[in-house]
Amino acid sequence: MNFVKLSRICCILLMMATFSARATEDPVEKIAQDARCARGLDWLERHTQWVTEEQIRLTEIPAPELGEALRAEYLRKLFGTLGLKVRTDSIGNVIGEWPGADSKGVILFAAHLDTVFPASTDVKVRQNGDRLEAPGISDNGAGLAAIVGVARAFAESHVHTEKTVAFAGDVGEEGEGNLRGIRALVDAYGSRLSAVIAVDGPSAEHITTQGIASRRFEVSIAGPGGHSWSDFGAPNPITALARGIVQFSSVRVPSDPRSSFNFGMIEGGTSINSIPARAAVKVDLRSESESELARLESALREAMRLGVRQEIEATNATADALELKFLSLGSRPAGEIPEGSPLVETIQSVDRYLGNRSRIERSSTDANLPLSLGIPAVSLGGGGKGSGSHTLSEWYDPTCRALGLKRLYLSALALAGLEP
Repeated sequence: MNFVKLSRICCILLMMATFSARATEDPVEKIAQDARCARGLDWLERHTQWVTEEQIRLTEIPAPELGEALRAEYLRKLFGTLGLKVRTDSIGNVIGEWPGADSKGVILFAAHLDTVFPASTDVKVRQNGDRLEAPGISDNGAGLAAIVGVARAFAESHVHTEKTVAFAGDVGEEGEGNLRGIRALVDAYGSRLSAVIAVDGPSAEHITTQGIASRRFEVSIAGPGGHSWSDFGAPNPITALARGIVQFSSVRVPSDPRSSFNFGMIEGGTSINSIPARAAVKVDLRSESESELARLESALREAMRLGVRQEIEATNATADALELKFLSLGSRPAGEIPEGSPLVETIQSVDRYLGNRSRIERSSTDANLPLSLGIPAVSLGGGGKGSGSHTLSEWYDPTCRALGLKRLYLSALALAGLEP
């Protein structure tokens, strides 16, 4: 019996020694204990207020879809003060590079510049207790501020990396941008890209490893139009569109694979007493499965055709009285990185070192594009908390944002490699 107990004790001691050896061999811990890295971590801990102030400045510069230039210019100047090698590409992406010893290896951190809000939106940041409130303050003010903070920590710590670390504020992530910014960045870096980290929103509690596919359309119906009284009975494009929307809304949408649809914008007509000559609706379809997405698109097309037929039959109009058109506004590809990939394992090692509990998630971000091309990519948050994205009541709480900043900083150094 005593021998059994002694054996168990020896096994426990051996396991403890093994775990201890593994801990000292952990590359993330080794990097974190480097004096240069420690300076950067210390700077992030003590200067979260500076990052928050830059987030406010960035958020208060309107950046609507296809109108990111003013915010991009501010970011370009800010990058310039941090000692980065800065450029703006032909479509408006702002790139600040921290050159590494190996010019053939690049770790790209991308945070999108654009918001879903029109240029006329009041984006003044207001403080309510610990919360900062403004449209776009989290999505993606939090992501932009995070890459700025990490770049500043690079400058303050004077680190030298083996691979180049590129920080980019990219255009065209939201709405009808169709990921044009990240597409251009991936094309420009090509085979030099070792990994892509999309920094989107605040949460540091997730690692997004799967990109959800989406397809976006404008469905329009045109007709003869007319006067609401004298031409009453003529086919109405708005009514036809409404019939189609109701038809599609009854289509079964599975929970597995998770899928969704949204009719986000509708327009048509010139006055209350005119039968419109045209009506249109913009539709967003999403799914974890490309085949399910194709099924939803097919169902949408059939529902809209049925809506047109029903309107023509209801008004006794000729078969060609209404013209239905589908215009593709963008297609966001799906993709997934295995949970055990080196990129994911590195981030999970960083989380273990920081004591951060993270979970694997799926979403639709800039990471979709590189994932669809087989390039290792994930999406991470910038730190802090937030909610209300894509609404006028959006808010952000910078409390504990240092954790998210340190997570990105350590991930960058672990992926790029510290020069001896």
